[in-house]
Amino acid sequence: MAETARRDSVPLILASTSRTRQALLDAAALPFEAVAPEVDEREVEAACAGLAPADLAMRLAAAKAEAVARRHPGRIVVGADQVLDLDGAVFHKPADARSARAHLARLQGRTHALHSAVAIARNGATEGFVETARLTMRPLDAEQIASYVALAGEAHVTASVGAYQLEGLGIHLFERIEGDHTTILGLPLLPLLARLRALGMLSF
Repeated sequence: MAETARRDSVPLILASTSRTRQALLDAAALPFEAVAPEVDEREVEAACAGLAPADLAMRLAAAKAEAVARRHPGRIVVGADQVLDLDGAVFHKPADARSARAHLARLQGRTHALHSAVAIARNGATEGFVETARLTMRPLDAEQIASYVALAGEAHVTASVGAYQLEGLGIHLFERIEGDHTTILGLPLLPLLARLRALGMLSF
């Protein structure tokens, strides 16, 4: 078996099917199983009307972790969620290229926040945290936005709440970024590793 950073051989459960989050755990040598949380995010959001965006991200992450933990008693479950916040307005993934262009038209020339929440659930107890990154998009006109969306492709611009993937072509859209890269990708690794280390789950 390949060396891992875990003290034991029982893998974490990641309550997410996100390939990006899975790649981050793989790179950190954390053995895990990915399990779809089967949580209706819009239903959770509706029940949390009035919550600040960062608190909403935490509630969503906890709902995912707890849903999977109930199906896997005794296992350590990590849930994560990310909310894009533009002056208090919450964005969802665009449905198509047209919606992606509308997203970018609102974001261009402004600074938005990405609130990335992580919840760790085990044996009926849940703890968590939220990390925030702030991204300033450069001014873009309609033609530039249309060119980006066409070049990136609909599959990519509809895969994230901001209609961009910073690790790819989306980097061209920005003039300033404040925050940890893994926070922007949706799974803040440094605070997650610190929590797991404090719980005695890591070997170093």
